[in-house]
Amino acid sequence: MNFTHIPVLLNECLSGLCIKPDGIYVDGTAGGGGHSFEIAKQLKNGKLICIDRDSEAIAALKQRLSEFDDKIIFVQDNYKNLPDILDRLEIQKIDGILLDLGVSSHQLDTATRGFSYRFDAPLDMRMNVNKGQTAADIVNEYPLQKLANVISEYGEEKYAYSIAKNIVKKREEQKIKTTFELTEIIKSSMPFSAMKNRHPSKKTFQALRIEVNGELSAISTLMENIVSVLNKDARIVIISFHSLEDRIVKIALNELAKGCICSKELPVCICHNTPKIELITKKPITASEEELSTNKRSSSAKLRIAKKL
Repeated sequence: MNFTHIPVLLNECLSGLCIKPDGIYVDGTAGGGGHSFEIAKQLKNGKLICIDRDSEAIAALKQRLSEFDDKIIFVQDNYKNLPDILDRLEIQKIDGILLDLGVSSHQLDTATRGFSYRFDAPLDMRMNVNKGQTAADIVNEYPLQKLANVISEYGEEKYAYSIAKNIVKKREEQKIKTTFELTEIIKSSMPFSAMKNRHPSKKTFQALRIEVNGELSAISTLMENIVSVLNKDARIVIISFHSLEDRIVKIALNELAKGCICSKELPVCICHNTPKIELITKKPITASEEELSTNKRSSSAKLRIAKKL
């Protein structure tokens, strides 16, 4: 089982976490373990909680990180449930959290998982293959307008309605079961000129994956609760890969960093609101030219870092 990947913005993440040897840290999207491995190397008496929804990832992580067995706790769960996870582990607060959002390289490269339009496979796309609706459920059961909205909102796809309309038309003849079947429908739903600079399925597949896994709501849920689980000076380190993810993270961090929110017309503050975090990065960090030359996945990565006050 090859569940490894080249960790994106690795040095920037490690610097952002300000790792203390005896601290408690969370890798909420442990995936291939690239970031986790380097975090664990810097711990002495500390702990690293590796969280991932994917059972294959957890199994592979236990092998890859076996030399740090005394420092790591493995949890198969959704990072949005972090407060509950910490309660179960009887851990009150942590000193830092890392999120590397989106789909993992392994999931994209494993044909049978159905994440990629590069392979003919069942339309699944679940990060946890043991629960929840699949991409096939969505394309075969969602009403036309709901399907179009998903593709438009989560994929930012210009031809969303046309694609949804043709999906509905095709499924009336027979169920759409595979990635290649869906790709053919998508291709037939847009002009040739729209396919010159990108694969026609890229945005629709992204949209379905986000819907299947509730990715954006998971980010929002965590951001609503994140301050409550952090020690003073704890770090929040989040890598996003598309504008929808980054927008949620950016807005949430900016809100947490706000002080008084009273009207400027009031002579004194009555809201008593104080900043919960300090923004370490005013603008997101992106990959260097050197990293871009060795890791294509880093091209769309944006890193935001904050500190609990």
